[in-house]
Amino acid sequence: MAIVMVIAPEKFRDEELFEPLQVFQSKNIATQVVSTTTGQHKGVLGRVMTTTKTIEEVNPDDFDAIVIVGGGGSRDYLWNNEKLLELLKEFNSMGKITAAICISPAVLAQAGLLTGKKATVFPDDEAIAVLQQKGAIYLDEAVILDGTVITGRNPDAAKEFGLKIAEALGK
Repeated sequence: MAIVMVIAPEKFRDEELFEPLQVFQSKNIATQVVSTTTGQHKGVLGRVMTTTKTIEEVNPDDFDAIVIVGGGGSRDYLWNNEKLLELLKEFNSMGKITAAICISPAVLAQAGLLTGKKATVFPDDEAIAVLQQKGAIYLDEAVILDGTVITGRNPDAAKEFGLKIAEALGK
């Protein structure tokens, strides 16, 4: 069992990375964190994550799920990252879990994965508009599982989001 988590190179939401990460580790799920660049990345609350691989180096065959962390950096670096959008489509076509929290469900929407699916997103007008424009059924709930897609609303839902992903993986 293995999960790849994607963070923006800066301004990711600390709780949305570290709380699910803690859940995955407690359930013995191998987890790798990647970004658009390698090195040290600082979250909005000041915590640091070091990555050794980029999004370009991720092989979907090596993972059972992909999780996109939220935070303001997501809008700047992940929403329209072509490689990430292609990676999400690959995971989805293989029937693997695709998950995103905070404003990052917009990335799933941009990849075309939310059409006709129930999904939540941080209550940000632009993020909600992206979901709706791409055919998602937007609901203001903490965590939503629809098929193999899991979305979380905000940092307060981070632990529940992590638990839902682990549960979907049978852990």
